[in-house]
Amino acid sequence: MSTDGLLSEAELYERVARLAGLDRPSASPGELAAAEVVAGELRELGARVRLERERVHGTHWWPTGLPVALATAGGILAGRGGGLARLVGGGLAAFAAAAVADDLGGGSRWFRRRLPQRDSTNVVAELGDAGAERTLLITAHHDAAHSGLIFHPELGRALFRRFPGTLGRMNTSPPLLWGALAGPLAVALGAATGRRAPLTLGTLISAGYTAAMIDIGLRATVPGANDNLSGVAALLSVAHALAAAGGPPPGLRVILLSAGAEESHQEGMHAFGARHFASLPADRTHILCLDTLGSPRLALIEGEGMLRVADYPAEVRELVQSCADEAGVALFRGLRFRNATDGIVALRAGYPSAAIGSVDEFKVPTDYHWPTDTPDRVDYARVADAARLCVRLVERLAPSSDAAPAHAS
Repeated sequence: MSTDGLLSEAELYERVARLAGLDRPSASPGELAAAEVVAGELRELGARVRLERERVHGTHWWPTGLPVALATAGGILAGRGGGLARLVGGGLAAFAAAAVADDLGGGSRWFRRRLPQRDSTNVVAELGDAGAERTLLITAHHDAAHSGLIFHPELGRALFRRFPGTLGRMNTSPPLLWGALAGPLAVALGAATGRRAPLTLGTLISAGYTAAMIDIGLRATVPGANDNLSGVAALLSVAHALAAAGGPPPGLRVILLSAGAEESHQEGMHAFGARHFASLPADRTHILCLDTLGSPRLALIEGEGMLRVADYPAEVRELVQSCADEAGVALFRGLRFRNATDGIVALRAGYPSAAIGSVDEFKVPTDYHWPTDTPDRVDYARVADAARLCVRLVERLAPSSDAAPAHAS
C-alpha cells in the first residue's frame, strides 16, 4: 500500500492551525465545532462517518477536587473535635478516597456519573468492508485541556537540569495524582487512630490538591496543538492515504476515531467503548492510540495509568516497533506514563492495544497543558512519521499479509 496520499508537513500544519483556532474544552460547543470539521474532511474522503453524541461530565477537576475538598474538611473537623467529630471527619475522608480511587483507577466512576452532565461528540469514520475479518481502530482526540500551575513546563525540567544524573534513571513520569488519593487516606487513618501526624499531613495534602484543582478549573483552555491536534492531523493523514489506495486491504476494516472529552479523563473513549466494544471482538480487533505526537522524539509508550501503571501487551508493542522499523520511523522506548490516554480504556478492556506519544530531551511532552501549546511549536516531521507507521500497521494487519498476526492475545 502506497504512502503517496499522506499529508505533507505543510498540510498537517494547516489542519492543526485551523482546529487550534477553536476553543475546545471537553464537551463544549468548540469541541463540537472541531468534530464537525474533522468529520467533514473524512466524509470528503469517502469514509462512512458518524457524529456520536455522548453524555459526559466534561471536567476532571470537579471529580477530583470535590473529594479532596471533603477530605480537607474532614481533616479539619477530626483535628478539632472529639470522638464524633473524628468519626464524621474520617468518614468524609474515606468517602473521598473511595471516589478518587474509583475515578482515577478505572472503576465504575460512580461519583463522576452523579455530577452534572453535558454533550460531547465522537467522530467515528469507517473505511473498508464493514464485515471484514479484522478491525484496526486508530484513535486520537480533538478536545483541549485547561492549563494550571501544576503543569508549568519548568517544574520537572528544573529538577533535571539541577540533577542531570536522575534523568537517565527515570523512565516513568512523576505520579502527579497520587497525592489526591494519599491525602484522603492519611486523613482517614489519622481520624481512625487518633494520631495527629497522618491527620495533619493528609489534611495539608488534600488542601493542596483542592487548590490545584481550583486553579485548573479557573484557567483558560490551551490551544492543544501538540495535545492532541497532532494526533488528529495524523489520523486525517492516514485517511488520505487509505482513500488514495482505494481503501484498506481486503479483509481489514479501519475505524478512525477522533474522540471528545479525553481531557476529562477519557470520557469520550469510555462512551465509545460502552456503545461499540460489544461488537468489536477482542480476538479480531487491534487498537492504536495516537496522543501528543509533536515533540522531538516519537515514543512507543510501554504502559500507563494514573494510580497503577499497566503495560501494553508485549506482542503488540513489538508489532508496532517492527512496523516502525519497516517504515523507517525511529521510536523512543522504555517510557511509562503515570497519567492516561484513551489507550488505557482499550487496554483495560482487554484489547491488543498500543499507544504512540512523543517527548523532548527531558522525557516529557513539550508544552503539555500549557498556553504555549501552539501550532508553530509542533514537530510536524514526527507527526508525519506517526502517520507512516500507521499505514504500515494497516498493511501488516491485513489477513493477506504474511506477517499478519494469526489472532489477538
